[in-house]
Amino acid sequence: MTGAGLEPVADPAAAFWRGAPPASPASAVTALMEGTRPLLVEIQALAAKSGFGTPQRVATGLDHRRLAVLLAVLERRGGLPFNERDVFVNVTGGVRLIEPSTDLAVVAALVSSVHDRPLPADAVFLARSAWAARSARGGRRATPERSGAQGFRAYSCPPARG
Repeated sequence: MTGAGLEPVADPAAAFWRGAPPASPASAVTALMEGTRPLLVEIQALAAKSGFGTPQRVATGLDHRRLAVLLAVLERRGGLPFNERDVFVNVTGGVRLIEPSTDLAVVAALVSSVHDRPLPADAVFLARSAWAARSARGGRRATPERSGAQGFRAYSCPPARG
C-alpha cells in the first residue's frame, strides 16, 4: 500500500522469507499453499524445562490441539520428555498453519529446540505426521521447486507412493 494506492507484490513468497538467517536451533522452514501460491514460512519453537507442575503449551499460528498431538507423538514414539517442558511454537508472518504437510517442520523445530542443535539452513520440511511416527505427503503440495527459487537445496519429504 502506498500513497497512490495498492501496489502489486511481484513475489509473495519472498514477502515472508527474506533469505536464510544464520543457523539457529529451534527454527525450521516449510512451504504451504495460500490460494494458488506457495509460500515459505519459518516455524520457531522453544522447549524449556517447566518451573511449575503443569507445563505450558502456547501456539501462535498453529492449532493448540494439533500441537498437543505432535507433542504426544514425539514423546511416545521419539522418547522426548515434553511432559516436563514448557512448549512455545510461533509461525512467522502471522500465517496460520492449516495444511497437514507443515507438521514435519513443527516437529523438526521442536526436536531442534530440545537438542539445542540447528537444522540445515538450506532445508525445507514438507510432510504430515502420523500418530505412528511415520511421515507422509500432505494433501495439496507446495512444490520443492518453488522453495528452490528461494535458495533451498535440501528437502525433507517422504517419497511419493506409486
